[in-house]
Amino acid sequence: MAWYRETLKANWSTPNEVKAQFSNASVLRDSRVVFKIAGNKYRVVVWINYAYRVVYIRFIGTHKQYDEIDAQAI
Repeated sequence: MAWYRETLKANWSTPNEVKAQFSNASVLRDSRVVFKIAGNKYRVVVWINYAYRVVYIRFIGTHKQYDEIDAQAI
């Protein structure tokens, strides 16, 4: 819930702004970002439309489940 609340308030216009707020986030190609949640127990993969300030959640799961997906393809 903490990540969700912070993301609702976010006004990111670049990947660098995401990294400034969440230093453990991994910025991928094509405006995708992976967030490590609950001490890296869970992963959230999002696609961010920076122009419209919209975050689309593409995947939520455990670290093990994340290892089984292609974060760039989902």
